[in-house]
Amino acid sequence: MELKINQQTKKFDAESLSVQSLLDLEIPHKQNGIAVAVNNTVVPKTNWNEFLIQETDEILIISATQGG
Repeated sequence: MELKINQQTKKFDAESLSVQSLLDLEIPHKQNGIAVAVNNTVVPKTNWNEFLIQETDEILIISATQGG
């Protein structure tokens, strides 16, 4: 499967991935304070396990930062 994540194309061996399984592969140690959008639609954290990503989807992973 080929996906566009944060404007970068990446390949995965899986036929399908949930948002949670994608995050487990991409950022396994920092999953607090992030938001995920698939095709410009925010996916609530409560739906990460059920929301399946398709081959042509564009994923945006945003990390909250501190500062001022």
